[in-house]
Amino acid sequence: MTAGSEEFDGKAFVRGLSTAPGVYRMFAADDSVLYVGKARELRKRVSSYFNAAPKNARTMAMLAQVARMDVTVTRNEGEALLLENQLIKSLKPRYNVMLRDDKSYPYVLLTQEAWPRLALHRGARAIPGRYFGPYPSVGAVRETLNLMHKLFKLRSCEDSVFRNRSRPCLQYQIGRCNAPCVGLVQARDYAEAVRRVGLFLDGRSDELGEELLKAMEAASERLDFEEAGRLRDLITGIRRLQARQYVDGNAADLDVLACAMQGTHACVLLLAFRDGRNLGTRSFFPKTNGSDNPAEVLSAFVSQYYAEQTPPREIVLDRDIEDAELLENVFSTVAGRRIAIKTSVRGERAGYLDLARRNAEVTLATELGSQAAQHARAESLRDLLGLEDLPQRIECFDISHTMGEATVASCVVFDAAGPVRSQYRRYNITGIEPGDDYAAMKQALERRFRRAVEQLEAEGGEADGAREGLGILPDVLLIDGGAGQVAQAREVLTDFGITGVMLVGVAKGEARKPGHETLLLPDGRELRPGAASLGLQLIQQVRDEAHRFAITGHRGRRQKARNVSRLEDIPGIGPRRRASLLKHFGGLGGLKKAGVDEIAQVEGINAALAERIYATLHA
Repeated sequence: MTAGSEEFDGKAFVRGLSTAPGVYRMFAADDSVLYVGKARELRKRVSSYFNAAPKNARTMAMLAQVARMDVTVTRNEGEALLLENQLIKSLKPRYNVMLRDDKSYPYVLLTQEAWPRLALHRGARAIPGRYFGPYPSVGAVRETLNLMHKLFKLRSCEDSVFRNRSRPCLQYQIGRCNAPCVGLVQARDYAEAVRRVGLFLDGRSDELGEELLKAMEAASERLDFEEAGRLRDLITGIRRLQARQYVDGNAADLDVLACAMQGTHACVLLLAFRDGRNLGTRSFFPKTNGSDNPAEVLSAFVSQYYAEQTPPREIVLDRDIEDAELLENVFSTVAGRRIAIKTSVRGERAGYLDLARRNAEVTLATELGSQAAQHARAESLRDLLGLEDLPQRIECFDISHTMGEATVASCVVFDAAGPVRSQYRRYNITGIEPGDDYAAMKQALERRFRRAVEQLEAEGGEADGAREGLGILPDVLLIDGGAGQVAQAREVLTDFGITGVMLVGVAKGEARKPGHETLLLPDGRELRPGAASLGLQLIQQVRDEAHRFAITGHRGRRQKARNVSRLEDIPGIGPRRRASLLKHFGGLGGLKKAGVDEIAQVEGINAALAERIYATLHA
């Protein structure tokens, strides 16, 4: 159902609404989404915005912009909650409290293959398999993996290594892998270990322990003492290495959440326990969009966070939130087990809640101090460059290569709060003379801004000062280099008709010392603000991050190129012989350690070719 007009009549709109549950959306005159909300009864909830009851300044500012509203009726409140979360994530309304998208949650991944791999995973869950988590920190994942590999001995190596091994690796030698790569474990035994890992990571370690105990007793009865001893050691290892944390006498499987606020800045701190193990803490900084109500922020966080992540059996909060009962029901339905949300707790739970609350306050204070320093640097940069407003988006480009090999360009992005790592980009540079930094810079800039202009034109936008949508342009464009690189950047911007971007070259100073940089401006001016300048410190921070990101990409590309093509560059070595060599020696490292006689023993390799291979690898 939709209604719209130049002056929106909310009371008239409410009269036509259903009393069913559903989701409502508020739109501004430019058709941008202002707010998305759910309702147990649409007519009652929406009418509360347009009655005579007093409302806070944020709500009044939002209502003053409403040009039309949409509603979607759902069958029940649970569907309304799920739809609300989907719309908030996709539409990013201006006045909703939003959990910032963070694809860096660490998981334990158990791949779905003939010989599954157990490893740490971050990013999009595109690899087929089971994902356990998310964990509060990478350290917690690594601790869990260390435990799993000791107990169940599943492989951790990448598929490229696994397929090419001809002898067991060090992980087998130290008792952390059963070496399925060379057939030292039967498929059914490996599959059983995989199943047991799943039980443990699902939090069913008690069930696993009982199963292993029965298997040990059965092995003893049939006088298979070797198998019984192995199972005994496995049970002992689980009991010893699983550091159980009990809360009020029960093995802990809960999350403790506390929200601290200063003005409209918020921090939600998560303290996680799974199957009796304390996994540590993680801090979140939701985008409040003007809200100063910690209960509203915490409610939005719980709703959005557990819509994406599997909730534990118990969620303990430091304050009452709206729709706690509804959230419990929806989470329980989705998880297939009872999920409880509690605020009034005693004993050890109360102690953990107080710990989370105090840590949230300290973390928020630290974050605000960092933000204040970042804001001061941004103000100094504005004054240094003569900008009218604070720069909201800074991009920096850098080039990295080794004697022209594997050239990579990096683009890093900073906003008012600091680095925006999800928008970093790398460009593999091809088709230029090795070592031509000017051509490399031009190619990277053309690829970056061509796409932006095409996207802007597709959306009907203008290249001049565009700040929204897929074609977003920077306020300040930093180029790590001298006049030549700046000239390339100026030419690219001119060719694409882009204006409103402040172009700055960052040239290294005397003896390449930090603080002695020269800033090259498009009008020919050169600025040397000195090490004490906060604006220059911000430029250094962005430039150094671009440099780091470029070097990391270059090293990865160079190593990959050397591992893949170095053998194939040898006359007489094609894909088949290369695969035979790598499989025989377990990879390039093993081949490098081999002598000429050992290389000549590989099928299809004669003595002359073995000598060429050895000479190439040890040049």
